[in-house]
Amino acid sequence: MNRFDGKVAFITGAAAGIGRATAIRLGSEGASLYLVDVAVEGLEETAKLCGAGGAEVEAAFCDITSEDEVHGAIQACVGRFGRLDTLCNIAGILLLDHFDKITPDQFRRVLEVNLVGAFMLSQAAMPHLLKSKGSIVNTSSTSALAGMPYGAAYGTSKGGVSALTRTLAVEFGKQGVRCNAVNPGSIKTAMMGGDRLPKNVDGQLLMRVMSIGPPRGPEVVAATIAMLASEDGIHINGEEIRVDGGTLA
Repeated sequence: MNRFDGKVAFITGAAAGIGRATAIRLGSEGASLYLVDVAVEGLEETAKLCGAGGAEVEAAFCDITSEDEVHGAIQACVGRFGRLDTLCNIAGILLLDHFDKITPDQFRRVLEVNLVGAFMLSQAAMPHLLKSKGSIVNTSSTSALAGMPYGAAYGTSKGGVSALTRTLAVEFGKQGVRCNAVNPGSIKTAMMGGDRLPKNVDGQLLMRVMSIGPPRGPEVVAATIAMLASEDGIHINGEEIRVDGGTLA
């Protein structure tokens, strides 16, 4: 099934986790890929995996908190492939700590990467997406929908991503551009490793973010992103889809 034949996807956070899984999935369905991350070694590995699967791939370092680098990467993508059909805003960072321990600088940094980065990329990509009648898929989180213990910065940033998603869906829907979000939970990635938990956590609070079934790999999120970005999602706009194993059911 090649839902993305002739289509071009720009994917952030492609060095690992959900970003890598999404690149592999869209590439396997015919998409040409422009992949960015700050982790160059992992990014190159993702590009090799996608290329081995038959995808046409370009990979480049990009700090999504830099306006110049964001605009440069979008222009490089369009220069390389001639168009842009799908923007997948996946890059993000996680900070877990007790609320009173989080510094303002740490809080700002999480917002810069998770929210401001998605804003700048969407803004830079929009003229090209309007031409192709394309789509944006943002990566939000279950922490945007329910309280996440020790995740004040992360949850706030993802709540902003959800609001941004709805705003873009309404503002550009009549012009043919769709914007949706996925809300992952209980996904096995390096970012969600147990060593990221602060000391002296309340185990009962952590149970609030446990899925009914076992955690799953990032490929289950990639499958949902692929649906939303493809024509299968043509009548879905401004939606958030939980991929969380029933955590918030």
